[in-house]
Amino acid sequence: MTDSVAIVGAGLIGRAWAMIFARAGWDVRLFDAAAGVAEAAVPLCAEGLRTLAANGLCPDPEGAARRIRAAGNLADALEGVAFVQENGPERLDVKQSLFAELDALAPPDAIIASSSSAIRCSLFTESLPGRSRCLIGHPVNPPHLIPLVEISGAPWTDAAVLDRARTTYEAIGQVPITVLKEIEGFILNRLQGALLAEAFRLASEGYVTPQDLDKTVSDGLGLRWSFMGPFETIELNAPGGIADYCARYTGFYKNLAADPAPPSVYEAPATEVILANWQAPADLPARMNRRDARLAALRAHKASQKD
Repeated sequence: MTDSVAIVGAGLIGRAWAMIFARAGWDVRLFDAAAGVAEAAVPLCAEGLRTLAANGLCPDPEGAARRIRAAGNLADALEGVAFVQENGPERLDVKQSLFAELDALAPPDAIIASSSSAIRCSLFTESLPGRSRCLIGHPVNPPHLIPLVEISGAPWTDAAVLDRARTTYEAIGQVPITVLKEIEGFILNRLQGALLAEAFRLASEGYVTPQDLDKTVSDGLGLRWSFMGPFETIELNAPGGIADYCARYTGFYKNLAADPAPPSVYEAPATEVILANWQAPADLPARMNRRDARLAALRAHKASQKD
């Protein structure tokens, strides 16, 4: 019997999840509280699946598209599903209300995951009868091209549920990581935030142009980071591995860590300096499409280079 998933919220992230699950053979029910959104999302998903196929990332786009349907109401979307992926607005009150509905209507053994990128699971699940089956499954935009998923439970989330979620995400072609205990921003956004804060400071204080800073990442750090993380990077940057690297270089990094970028780097006048030196493109949608095409090509290349 084919597994079924309810995708609640049919915006960009919800549509990406629909494509991911359908590509992996799941039956997908799309629901959105706004009238007509789920119905309009179905052909957009079909188009996205064809784009994936053109890059070798979906073997049967037409078959996958046929597995996606719009549900007329939330109860219909949730009936008999094994997994729920919620993609509602990033507001605590909305998450609390929506998860109460999901917990009441979803089958008792269904996992309920939220795509939330900033709100901790414990903040909207504590009072739920089925809180032990609730968790965060935070994707990276666009999820159908960037496979990482951060799994973060509340203190009361069942360990077996976390394991099942990880197995499910792996089975549909994503790359899950487990956040071992709750923390603001999870893992990816904390790492991204540290880099962003320093980038804002360096550019706003006149050490480098925003354009050259981007090149530093895309043609420098990013080339290594596209296939290995920071620990493996430093292990390979010293003859004796990580211990040797720490002995050689952490004095320098301690000096940097003692003077972190302040929160004010995200405010005027710092932001005004960056915006004055950054020429925003007029063709933003076209550049998004270009990004997605290049990500698809990179994802296909990485898949072909697996160890």
